Amino acid sequence: MTRFPLRSLRLLPGEEHTARVEVELEPLDLGGQAYSLSPHVVETELAVQRATSGLVFRLRFAVDVHGPCMRCLDDAVAHLPVDVLEYHDAEAGGDEELRSDYVADDQLALSAWARDSVALALPDPILCRPDCAGLCPACGKNLNVEPHIHEEAATDPRWAALDALAREVRDDGYSPPPSS
Repeated sequence: MTRFPLRSLRLLPGEEHTARVEVELEPLDLGGQAYSLSPHVVETELAVQRATSGLVFRLRFAVDVHGPCMRCLDDAVAHLPVDVLEYHDAEAGGDEELRSDYVADDQLALSAWARDSVALALPDPILCRPDCAGLCPACGKNLNVEPHIHEEAATDPRWAALDALAREVRDDGYSPPPSS
C-alpha cells in the first residue's frame, strides 16, 4: 500500500507541491469477475495545493484494465487516463463531509485513492470491442466467432396455455373490433 506523507509539507495558501510517485495498484473485483491493472506499479503525478482551510490533491496516471468482456467473456482491455481531484479540510472542527477518506494520520493513501479512481473511470460496459455481439441466449455460443440465429425459439412451458388460446383465436378467425 503506497502512502504519501503530508506532515513534512509546509505550504502556505496558494502554494503547490508536485511529485512523481510510484503507486502500487491492487486488482479490481467487479461483479464477481477479476480485473487486473497494468502496470501493477504505475508512475503518477501528484500535486498537493494548500487552500485557505485545507488541501487539494490532484492525481494523474494512465492504466490498462484487463479482464473478461461483459458481453462475450473474451479478454478485454480498457485504457484509462485518470485525472482526479480530492479535497481535505485540515480544520479539526470542519464538516465531516469535507474530509477525505484517503487522509489518515497525516498520510495520503495513494493506493486506495488510485484504485477507487480507476473503478470510477471504467467504461460501462467493459467490452472486447465496441461492436461485440455477445453470447447467444439460446445456446451460449460466442456470436463474434459464430454468428447465427435459431429457427424456432423455445417456448417457456409456463406460457403454453396462453399460446394454445392464441392459436384457437387465430383458427376461429377472430378479429378485434376496430379502435376509435
